[in-house]
Amino acid sequence: MTVIIPSLPHAHLSAPPLPMSILRRLPFHSLTPCHYRPRRRFATLAAVRQDTTVWTPTPISSIDTAAESLFHISIDVSSSPDLAASHTLPGQYLQLRLPDVEKPSFLAIASPPSLAASSGAFEFLVKSVAGSTAELLCGLKKGDVVELSQAMGNGFNIDKIDPPEDYPTVFIFATGSGISPIRSLIESGFDADKRSDVRLYYGARNLRRMAYQDRFKEWESSGVKVVPVLSQPDDSWTGESGYVQAAFSRAKQIHSPKGTGAVLCGQRQMTEEVTSILVADGVSSEKILKNF
Repeated sequence: MTVIIPSLPHAHLSAPPLPMSILRRLPFHSLTPCHYRPRRRFATLAAVRQDTTVWTPTPISSIDTAAESLFHISIDVSSSPDLAASHTLPGQYLQLRLPDVEKPSFLAIASPPSLAASSGAFEFLVKSVAGSTAELLCGLKKGDVVELSQAMGNGFNIDKIDPPEDYPTVFIFATGSGISPIRSLIESGFDADKRSDVRLYYGARNLRRMAYQDRFKEWESSGVKVVPVLSQPDDSWTGESGYVQAAFSRAKQIHSPKGTGAVLCGQRQMTEEVTSILVADGVSSEKILKNF
């Protein structure tokens, strides 16, 4: 999901003089100084808030196609140890800004925190949307420089579903590019192999739109059963079809609601409906983790 941040002026906060032809038509109260004072105060405060973001120039290491309309982007943060160290939890995100583009994007970090520590890299799964900053980003090449803020957000609070013996069942849900922070979670490790039932329901329109298929075997070897769900599969597809929430409803088998946790990221309707299903079956809403 890409969030647009408005650009706010840093100068010329007072209103420009009006032409005399307009001044003659305005009532007296429209010209008093107090008419502009709140706007000036708001603009000043907003500008101060915007100035608190620390931007770090970083080069792109690689841009590769991950799936249809999805791109795998790796950014080198090896020369920015403070930036690399800011990524401490799976599910965190940051802002990315391009040269000569006023509006930055919020991007979830797809790589586990350990990758920044060991290899000095942040990885992202970016959906190219026409007319967006993300589209411009996906059109860049190796060596191009972008600016990153420090990682932010509380990520997925896995402590709420630990220890694994108390929460042997964990259901994970993702749709589209929402798989990005879920990848970070799985590859960070949350003792999936010590739990009896860990399932990832991953929804996409079709296999061409499904990223990270080359990682599924690795994820399953770590204890996560991957259940791809296609909403518009071709005739050769024999797996789950429809929407993620429907596929889960057909095979949920929640044996112990008190020992069940969940992690969700993706399309809003999916997260709302899955949450309703889980809560109705007795799963505590505090054990349903989101990264926002």
